[in-house]
Amino acid sequence: MKVLYISYDGMTDPLGQSQVIPYLQGLSELGHEVILISCEKKARFEKLYSKISELLRLSGINWHPVSYSPLSSILSKQLNLRLIEKKSREICLEEKPYAVHCRSYMAALIGLKLKRKYGLKFIFDMRGFWADERIDGQIWSRSNPIHNLLYKYFKKKELEFISNADFTISLTENAKSEILSWDVFRKKPVNIAVIPCCADLEHFSAKKENKEADPNRDTLGFKASDLVISYLGSIGTWYMLDEMLDFFKCLSAEKPNARFLFITPDDAGHILEKARRKNIQAANIRVVEASRDLVPYYLGLSQISLYFIKPLYSKKASSPTKTGEILSMGIPIITNSGIGDSDRILSESGTGLLVREFTELEYTRIIRQIDVFLGTDKTKFVNAAEKHFSLENGVRLYDSVYNSI
Repeated sequence: MKVLYISYDGMTDPLGQSQVIPYLQGLSELGHEVILISCEKKARFEKLYSKISELLRLSGINWHPVSYSPLSSILSKQLNLRLIEKKSREICLEEKPYAVHCRSYMAALIGLKLKRKYGLKFIFDMRGFWADERIDGQIWSRSNPIHNLLYKYFKKKELEFISNADFTISLTENAKSEILSWDVFRKKPVNIAVIPCCADLEHFSAKKENKEADPNRDTLGFKASDLVISYLGSIGTWYMLDEMLDFFKCLSAEKPNARFLFITPDDAGHILEKARRKNIQAANIRVVEASRDLVPYYLGLSQISLYFIKPLYSKKASSPTKTGEILSMGIPIITNSGIGDSDRILSESGTGLLVREFTELEYTRIIRQIDVFLGTDKTKFVNAAEKHFSLENGVRLYDSVYNSI
């Protein structure tokens, strides 16, 4: 099938490289003809254009990048959308795709227009409750008249996208159930497929070796007897650094050999200052920035991984990519309840511990269960990653959606 795929995120962005290109490569290998439009940021585009364009060319993907305006104003967003829409219309007239696959809400604004004008099948790959994320993340405020207007506009468009989509893609069963509970969809059946954020399980494998640049415990000052707990990824809007440090402080009281390894591009000084204020010894914390190639090796230095996410309404639709990556390394997870499908997946598979509330008493309850997980065969965690988060399975699910329309 010939598909026009529209992404407001760039393919030279880390997200595009990890959460768009691998799926499109898989779909291309299955025989789908993919035409890709993405919005590219100047600095990354200039640095990575040759590499990404060659990668996509070899994968049989026809890439049409457009320039991204870095300004934060509504007018600049309109400019970005106009450039994407102009290119989309040209492709529709010249290439005559059968379907338009829209990654998130901004792309769907264009995709729905293309469906109505050219009769394309319309796939709304929603990625989450975007407008609610803007509120929950305090990017917008309902008390701000402009923000409130934008929120209402996109919540209305959300219903319009789902109602008119030939298929909607949700990251979680939790979000799908939430959508189907809305009054408008109780009487009107809609097609919703659940495809979580999958991981490249070959890349995130404890069996990999890197003889040229393999970090080890000694280079970070870890002893063989240390219990290393890791955090993977940016801290950003949603991750709860204070609470994670509070948990580690409790862990250190129970297990003095505990060490906290942050694998993150974020400022080490900020993390260490937060730790200092909580009277956590700097010697017990390491902060490293790693390329994607080296992330598995740093992650493999830890025996358990921790992340807390703000348990807000919009997080019903959240599927953290790191979940599959960590499990694929054979590492158990400590996280909080109320995030996407994590409660169900980690509980049913027995691969994680769920914090119900952010209190010292609850942290102690979890900490006293850690030893059981440390003695568990790593295969159990790898099998859970393969069942729920394999890239191959994600590609097959997208393929089934394409074939069904």
